[in-house]
Amino acid sequence: MVKTFFKYHNLLRSIIAIASLIIFTSIGFQDKLIQGWYQQSMPNINGSTIKDVVFVDSLYGFAVTTSNSSLQQYILRTTNGGDNWSINYTFNTPNSNWYFEKIQFINDNSIGYAISWTEIFKTTNRGDNWTIIQNDLYPDDIYIINEDTMFAAKGNSFNGGVYRSINGGYNWQMIWTLGLGGDNPSKIYMYSKNFGFCCQINYSESRFRRTTDGGFTWVQINDTNFKDIKFADTLIGYKLFSNSVKKTTDGGLTWNWQSYPRNLSFTGNKISLINKDTLWFVGPTVMYNSFPYGVVLKTTNGGANWGYQIPDTSVRIVNFQFINFINKNNGWVYLNTNGFHTKFGGSDTTIFVSVKTGNTYSHDNFELINNYPNPFNASTTIKYKISTIADVRISVYDLRGKEIKIVTNKRHSPGIYDLLFDGNRLSSGVYFFQLTINNKQSAIRKMVLIK
Repeated sequence: MVKTFFKYHNLLRSIIAIASLIIFTSIGFQDKLIQGWYQQSMPNINGSTIKDVVFVDSLYGFAVTTSNSSLQQYILRTTNGGDNWSINYTFNTPNSNWYFEKIQFINDNSIGYAISWTEIFKTTNRGDNWTIIQNDLYPDDIYIINEDTMFAAKGNSFNGGVYRSINGGYNWQMIWTLGLGGDNPSKIYMYSKNFGFCCQINYSESRFRRTTDGGFTWVQINDTNFKDIKFADTLIGYKLFSNSVKKTTDGGLTWNWQSYPRNLSFTGNKISLINKDTLWFVGPTVMYNSFPYGVVLKTTNGGANWGYQIPDTSVRIVNFQFINFINKNNGWVYLNTNGFHTKFGGSDTTIFVSVKTGNTYSHDNFELINNYPNPFNASTTIKYKISTIADVRISVYDLRGKEIKIVTNKRHSPGIYDLLFDGNRLSSGVYFFQLTINNKQSAIRKMVLIK
C-alpha cells in the first residue's frame, strides 16, 4: 500500500512538473516580456540619426550618424559593452547631404573604417585616433576586405558601377558597369576578394548579381535584392529584403524562402550571422496588447525553425534597425539611440516556431495531425496525410531548436501515414516534430514526454 502510494505520488509530482514546464514555455509562445535583455541608450546627438552600429568584442562598440542641423556628424564609442556611450569623433560637413553611411572593422578588430560620402575615416587603435582618406568617388556603398582592397558600388546612371581600390581607398578604378543610363548597383557585399554580390536597392527583382572573379564580371541572379546579406562560407548564406528572409546552400545561385512565424508584420533590416546554423535578424514587428513591438528573430538550426523575442514589453520600440552578435551569447539590438543588450543569448524559452493550436495543421498538399497519446511515455504515434507525391522529412527538436532525431526522410506516395516515435532515450520535457515537404513547405506540432 505504501509503495503504491509513493508510486502514484511520484507520478503526480512528475505530471505537475511537466505541466508547469508547459505553462512556462507557453509563455514563450505568446508575446510576453522576455528576460535576458536589458535596456541601453546613447547620448544626445543633437538631432542626428544613427546610421550603423557595430561591436568588435564584448566591450568595444561604435556607431555612426547622419549630419544634423548644425552640419555635424558623429562617431560614437562605448568601451563597456554599450552601458555608456560617448561622442568619439565629430566631423563638420559642408551640407546636410553628407553623412556617415556605415562602419566596418577588419583584421583583429582594431582597424576600423567609418564610411562617409566623400571621406573614409580610418582608425588603427579602436577609435583612439582617426585619420581621413579623401576621395571623390561619392559611392553609395563600400565594402572593405583588408587595409588595401576595397570595393564600392555607385548607382549613378552617368558614371555608376563597381569600383575597386587596391591602395586603401586613396584611388579607385571602375572595374564593371552597365553603362550610361543603366541600373548600376547601389549596394555591395564581398565575402572574399573574389566572391560577392551587388544589387540596385531601388528595385526588388532582377537587379541582383554575383561575382566570382573579384568584381570584373557579374552574373545576374533572378531573385530578390537585399537590404542585408551575410555568408557563413562560400556555399551557405542568408539575405533580407523588405518582405523576405532567404537562404542559399549553393553559393547564391538559388535562394529559398525561410518560414518565419506568420503572426509578424515583416520587414528585413539587418542580419547577424554566428555560423551556418545560427542567425539573428531584426526588422519585423508583432502586436502585443494592441501595440506593435519590434522583435528579434533567431534560428539555431539553419532556418529549420525560427523564433522571436521581444526584448522588453515595457519599452515600445516598433522595429529594430540594427543588430550585432559577436558570439551566441553577446548581442545588441538598436533603433536610433535606444537599444538592448543580452549576455545570455536572450531567453531560450522564447525560441520557438509558429505552432498552431488544435489537432491538425492543414495545407492543400499535406495535413499534420497531433501525435497520440500526448503527453506520452515513452512512445507516441505521429500521423500525417500526403496528397501528392513528395519528398517527406519528419524531424524532432528539443526546446532549444536542436534536431535530435530524423523520424523519416524519403519520397512518399499520396496517403495517410502513421509513424511510431520512441522517446525512451530522451528525458521528460517538451519537444517538437516538424513535417517538411519538398524542402519548402513545413508544419510543426508540440508534444510532451512524461517519464
